[in-house]
Amino acid sequence: MTLRIHALFHTDYEDFNFIKQWANSHNHTLNLSRSYDDDALPALDSFDWLIVMGGPMSVHDEEKHPWLIAEKRLIKQSVDAGKTVIGICLGAQLIAHCLGASVQPSGVKEIGWLPIRLTPAGQAHPLLQDLPKQDFAVFHFHGDGFDCPKGASIIASTDAWANQGFVYQTPLHKELGTWLLAWQCHFEVTKESLAKMVVNGNNSIQSGLKEYPKTVQSPAEIIALGDKYIEENNARLSAMLNRIAEK
Repeated sequence: MTLRIHALFHTDYEDFNFIKQWANSHNHTLNLSRSYDDDALPALDSFDWLIVMGGPMSVHDEEKHPWLIAEKRLIKQSVDAGKTVIGICLGAQLIAHCLGASVQPSGVKEIGWLPIRLTPAGQAHPLLQDLPKQDFAVFHFHGDGFDCPKGASIIASTDAWANQGFVYQTPLHKELGTWLLAWQCHFEVTKESLAKMVVNGNNSIQSGLKEYPKTVQSPAEIIALGDKYIEENNARLSAMLNRIAEK
């Protein structure tokens, strides 16, 4: 089955990254909207999956970024229609917000290749059976966090923030075999995209190194560790996307 995948981008330097490699390998179609740049949002019947990407803004920045209002409306409509919706970092926070959960500063920044662990619910979940049962390193770049949406299952945690991802299905999603999957971390980064994130997020990294030295890594360390961890994390994302695509 060929999937029609639409993504919401929030920064000029953002790309599909590994998601594009995965989609191309399965002949899925990819489209995107940069609503912050006045792109039109897609019609609800024009896509099967909605992927909500990351970005430096807060879900509450509607006054500064009024395009967030329309994006939230589309996310909520997609959930109500039983679409598969996948969130990455800010995208995960937007989905949580649209499901009625609180999103706020977590009290710590996590920036770099830091260990994450699956919760018991995560270890048991059918979408995550290809992920390690022990701690494994993923790339983080966030300071906000979300509470668990009502009815969702928290699937991963870190020492700094307990809610690092969740899965959720409405009755319609269960009927259609579709999912909501949200991660704070970035399984999708490639060597090229990681370098862009480090350059464009350098101010946050430098301030984070002073405030949160235990959970923020230097640019050089982030790039070096990326060479070690990117390939295995891309493989983990591929496995999750494959399981979501299987009906």
